[in-house]
Amino acid sequence: MKYSPQEVLQYVREEDVKFIRLAFCDIFGRQKNIAIMPGELPRAFEHGIAIDASAIRGFGDETRSDLLLRPDPETLTDLPWRPEHGRVVRMFCSVCHPDGTVLDNDTRSLLKKAVEQAEKQGIHFFFGSELEFYLFRLNEKGEPTKEPHDQAGYMDAAPEDRGENVRREICLTLERMGIFPESSHHEEGPGQNEIDFRYSRPLNAADDAMTFQTVVKAVAGANGLWADFSPKPLTGRPGNGFHINISARSDKGEDLLPWIIAGILEKIPEMTVFLNPSSQSYQRFGSAKAPRYISWSQENRSQLIRVPAAADAYRRAELRSPDPMANPYLAFALLIYAGLYGISQKLPLVEPADINLFTAPGEVLQKFKALPESLQEAAAAARNSDFIKQRMPAGLVELYCGQR
Repeated sequence: MKYSPQEVLQYVREEDVKFIRLAFCDIFGRQKNIAIMPGELPRAFEHGIAIDASAIRGFGDETRSDLLLRPDPETLTDLPWRPEHGRVVRMFCSVCHPDGTVLDNDTRSLLKKAVEQAEKQGIHFFFGSELEFYLFRLNEKGEPTKEPHDQAGYMDAAPEDRGENVRREICLTLERMGIFPESSHHEEGPGQNEIDFRYSRPLNAADDAMTFQTVVKAVAGANGLWADFSPKPLTGRPGNGFHINISARSDKGEDLLPWIIAGILEKIPEMTVFLNPSSQSYQRFGSAKAPRYISWSQENRSQLIRVPAAADAYRRAELRSPDPMANPYLAFALLIYAGLYGISQKLPLVEPADINLFTAPGEVLQKFKALPESLQEAAAAARNSDFIKQRMPAGLVELYCGQR
C-alpha cells in the first residue's frame, strides 16, 4: 500500500506506533537509520531530520556536516519483529542538503534518476533479486563463528536442511511487510540458503533487497544464528551471489532484451567494482557457478548472463556476477544505464557461448574476455571509464576506486 504523509500520520496515531525508523544507506549499501518519536513526524515530512554527515563515509566532512533525512511516505512498513504494542515502523528516506537539494551521493536518488531517464524514453525496467547467505552458529558469548548451521546441500530437505524453519520465518515476516518472496531453498554450501523475489520496479526492488538483509539478520539473531552475506564466507565452499534478473518493456513494443544484454556485456568490466566492491568478491569468480568470463547463453549457468527458459512476461536476463556486498541502488542504476546504452546504439548481440566454461579447455577460454581479477583491476577500469564518469558522481567513484 502506498501512503501519503497525512495517511502516515493517521496510521501512526491509530495503530499505537511509538517509534519511526528513518532508514537510508551509505554509498556502499550499508543500511543506517535514526529513530524518532511520533511527535517529530510532521517536522520530518516538512523539513527533514538532521544527521551528522561527517560520521558517514561519502556523505561529507566536518566543514559541511549537516544533512537532512526526508522520509518517503510510500515506503511505510511495520517491523514485525518489534513489539505489537508500541509498534515500530520504518520509512526509507532521501538524503538532502539544508537547502532541500538532494545529496549527490544519495544512491537511492541516483537510482530514481536512472529510472526517470529510461521512462522518458518509453522504457520500463523491472528487476528480481536472488540473494544467497550463510547461517552460522554463535559461540557461548553470542559472537558469530564459522560453524555452519547444517551440512545440507543443494535443495536438500529437513532434517538435513536445518534452515527450513528459519527461511519460513523470513518469508512470512517479509509477507507481513508487503514483500512477496517467490521461492526459497537450501543452497550448495553448508548452512547456505537462497530466497528469490518476484519482479518489481527498480526502486521497489532495491528497497526490498535492503529490507531483505535486515529481516534475515533479525530472524537469524532471534534463532541464535548469524547471517553472513559476504562473498566468500568459507574457503573452498561456494560463495554468496546476488543474481539480478532484468527485464524491460518498451512503449513501442520492441524486443529490448538483446540490446540490453549487449550493453551490459560491453560495460560490465567498468561496472564491476560497484557490483563486487570488496577484495573478497574476486575470490568467488570462476568456481561453484560464479562466472569468470564475459559471455552469455540460454539457460547455461556457467555464463555471466544467462537467459532462463521462460516465455512472455517471464522472459528475462540473469546477471550472475554481483554479490550481496553490492549497493542495490547503484547496481540497478548502472544496469539501467548499460541497458539504455545498448538500446541507443542498437548493439549487436554476440553469439551465445553454448559450452560449459567451467570445464572448457584453455584454448577455448582464451577466446573470451575475463571479468576483472582483483578489486584493483576493477577500480582501474571504473576510474578510466567515460561511461562511469558521465553517470556517477566523481566523489563516489573515487571512494569505490580507492578501496583496498
